[in-house]
Amino acid sequence: MFFSDSIVEFRLFLGVIFLGLMDKMFKKQEDNVDIEEFLNNLDVEEETMVEDADAYVKPISLTGDEDTAMVIAELRKGNIILLNIGDLSKRNAIKLRDLVKQIRNVADEINGDIARISTERILVTPAKVKIIKRKE
Repeated sequence: MFFSDSIVEFRLFLGVIFLGLMDKMFKKQEDNVDIEEFLNNLDVEEETMVEDADAYVKPISLTGDEDTAMVIAELRKGNIILLNIGDLSKRNAIKLRDLVKQIRNVADEINGDIARISTERILVTPAKVKIIKRKE
């Protein structure tokens, strides 16, 4: 009888230890993570242009005609453009429409692609790079 009671107690002891370990392994980390700070620091490091890269992904803010010319030049070089339209969309929707039409015409002309990826961002790709578009 004493032997079987010891086995039961030992199994209970192992069960408590096992549950404690499982709790620690699968318990959600409740660290105070500032996701905005983490995401903002992704691009803090100094970037250097790699001479042997086939193409670059370039962020450009669209504010006027000069930026449109820069986007078109970068497209013709074969680079992918991440276009920020946030400021212009708030200030002058008609100007935004006209500038985006110019960029779309060039993208079509060189067999590139263009798509809105968020309320403030448009992705513009050069020839031979297509964007898979789907509505969610």
